[in-house]
Amino acid sequence: MRKLHALLLSSLLFISACTPVFDNREEVIQETKDENSNQTAIVPSYTMSEENYRMILTESSPKVAKARTVTTNQMGNRLDIAEFESGLRRHSKEYFSPEEYFFQPGQFLSQDTLLSWLSRYTEKNEEGLNPELNEDEASEEDFRQNPKYISNIIEQDYLVKKDKKVVEVQGVTIGISLRTVYNFTTEDRDYKENHSTEELLKKGKAYAGEILTRLREREELKDVPIVFALYEEEEARSKVPGKFLSKTYVDGSDSKIKDWKSINEKHVLFPSKEAEKDYFEDSQIFSDFRKEVSDYFPNFVGMIGNGFYVDDELKQVSIDIPIQFHSQSEVVGFTQYVYSLVVEMFPEHYSVEVNIKSMDRQESLIVKKAGKEEPFVHIYE
Repeated sequence: MRKLHALLLSSLLFISACTPVFDNREEVIQETKDENSNQTAIVPSYTMSEENYRMILTESSPKVAKARTVTTNQMGNRLDIAEFESGLRRHSKEYFSPEEYFFQPGQFLSQDTLLSWLSRYTEKNEEGLNPELNEDEASEEDFRQNPKYISNIIEQDYLVKKDKKVVEVQGVTIGISLRTVYNFTTEDRDYKENHSTEELLKKGKAYAGEILTRLREREELKDVPIVFALYEEEEARSKVPGKFLSKTYVDGSDSKIKDWKSINEKHVLFPSKEAEKDYFEDSQIFSDFRKEVSDYFPNFVGMIGNGFYVDDELKQVSIDIPIQFHSQSEVVGFTQYVYSLVVEMFPEHYSVEVNIKSMDRQESLIVKKAGKEEPFVHIYE
């Protein structure tokens, strides 16, 4: 069976080498105007998939967030940065359907505003959400009693067509990222303070209430539905991102948050003791897959997987395979082999993504969607 898959794949690989990953349908665009900003916008008529939002464009490029550099400066783990932003869109779909809403990065909260909110409260900065503390004179105990819980805030906007020529914001999602570990320095020594999930939930809900009050004071947001989502960061050196803890929907007529909805999500590293203990069957599949790869290419090192669980059910596993290749034919042959392993070894009820990389670039991509028998394959030239 494995040989058959390899033979069928050989022609596919060369055809797909120049094929983009996204849907290549012709795109018809329509110029519109945002009633609030009176700025010209472009609304794509097609999306890359039914799961994705159509993004509001300006001329030939996407709109950028007014505070787009805040995230990279405030969060220390690049995996957290990616999960925080993409996860917000994922959770927003429950309230703002991609079939009806368009997406644009936040346009209401500026970089200066967010940096002010993320700072400590002082007499000069009464907007600071983190507790007041003179860090130049604070002792270790002072820092532990007054940690910076909140590390980042992201705004995402969701728009609908008001008529054929006008789009307007009809939903806003606010993500609040909270530190699992607070690092601080005093008296030339480095310390850290660990925060429990329960502690972060309590603080995050309080922050959300204060942020809602501030947003409702803005004329353009006083009647707009707002979703809040709380995110728990992982440590900076973690090989998997953190997780969302809770979310809530605030109707446009409300100025207070009512009920919160718990989120049961988790990213699990393969291989790891946690995976072996709590998700043994999934861990065993990964170990067998790893062994098969090593039998083909004994010199590979460091294969890791990231399993994404929702309500303790595996939804997706992403696997990185770093290998040093010496020719394009090696890439093709190895990709064929891994393709056959993915088909034969992984169940169909969750998605599998395999990224095959050399030292300085991505070489190939294999994606098997849940419920599909045959993966998609792309080899980069």
